[in-house]
Amino acid sequence: MAAAAVTLVLSLAIVAVGQYLVAYAQAQAAADAAALAAAPVTFRPFGATGSARREAAIFASANGSELIGCSCPPDPSWEPRTVVITVRRSFPVVLFGDQSVEAVGRAEFIPARLLD
Repeated sequence: MAAAAVTLVLSLAIVAVGQYLVAYAQAQAAADAAALAAAPVTFRPFGATGSARREAAIFASANGSELIGCSCPPDPSWEPRTVVITVRRSFPVVLFGDQSVEAVGRAEFIPARLLD
């Protein structure tokens, strides 16, 4: 009986860890996609319209996450810039209910490469 209880608890722990790892990987993918989408929008001469934050939110949402941070100010210069995006993703965990995980994505944009 005790062995069955221990086996059950260990199985549930393994499932919970697996759920966390899957959710984290999905959140990381969403953060990376949002950063890649937002980076070129920071460069107005490129012809970008809208805001980098809005673009990041669209891509985060399309990947099942919520945008919670965006370090992506507009920059008209031809200098390289790095965009940093933070997203949150909610996921269910057996016996613990809904949990959330955060991930950070970064993307570098080098406007001078547009001239290559």
